[in-house]
Amino acid sequence: MANSPKLRGTYDLLGIIILTALLTICIAFIPSDIPRIIVGLPFLLFFPGYTLLAALFPRKEGLTGIERVALSFGLSLAVVPLIGLVLNYLWEISVYPILVSVAVFVVAMCVLAYFRRRQLIPEQRFEPSINVRLPPFGRQSRVDRAFMAVLVVAMAAAVAGLAYVATHPGSEQEFTEFYLLGPSGLAEDYPSEIVLGASAHVIVGVTNHEGQDITYQVRISLGGTDLRTTDGIVLHNGENWEDQVVLAPTKAGDNQKVEFLLYRDGESEAYQELYLWIDVIDAQNP
Repeated sequence: MANSPKLRGTYDLLGIIILTALLTICIAFIPSDIPRIIVGLPFLLFFPGYTLLAALFPRKEGLTGIERVALSFGLSLAVVPLIGLVLNYLWEISVYPILVSVAVFVVAMCVLAYFRRRQLIPEQRFEPSINVRLPPFGRQSRVDRAFMAVLVVAMAAAVAGLAYVATHPGSEQEFTEFYLLGPSGLAEDYPSEIVLGASAHVIVGVTNHEGQDITYQVRISLGGTDLRTTDGIVLHNGENWEDQVVLAPTKAGDNQKVEFLLYRDGESEAYQELYLWIDVIDAQNP
């Protein structure tokens, strides 16, 4: 069975599918990020390029073993970002979508490579072999030396990238979320018309994502007239503040500007600004 002509030249593909399944299970059930990165390193940096090459070049002629290894790293570094770009528009970029997408790509390329190799006689199919006795670097051809250099650089870059990610976890972007909600508490149904003498209300909110304690001030005006100022809003990182604002205009007029200004830590210039435009209708003098 091991020497079956039908299976000759396909054991590497079967092995990659099995390893992909095992790595997928390991990454899915490992809670810590650093072990996930270590386990998933060959999965991301070698398998996609190797299987793509296997599908493109099913014959043993054309590429040497060292060329295939070097190109496998290089193509993986090109394929995985492209998968991430597609995910950014179709799904989301996180551990599980990337894991599933890369696994699907690897298995699909293995299947395609299998059928392309089956179209060849067994002697023509590419079949990986391990030869640990390499000729001295100086005796290799220029092409082999160039691909060896590419391989070394790619592996060094991968290890350096892994070390950086493991020791310098990315920090979240620091910002303040300043927003308005309609009367129902949703980002919709904002008042656009108010009858003079009546009122409407909206909800103004602030969420601190600055990574430190921040003291905020909110100033609100309508048609150039100050409505209210709220001082001393102290929020810890991740905390949220919301308040209902009653809009009660004192004069009629179209396109009156409702201005919401957010100040931070006593600064004199507004940190963020929000606006609403409303028509105030005088029902007695239409």
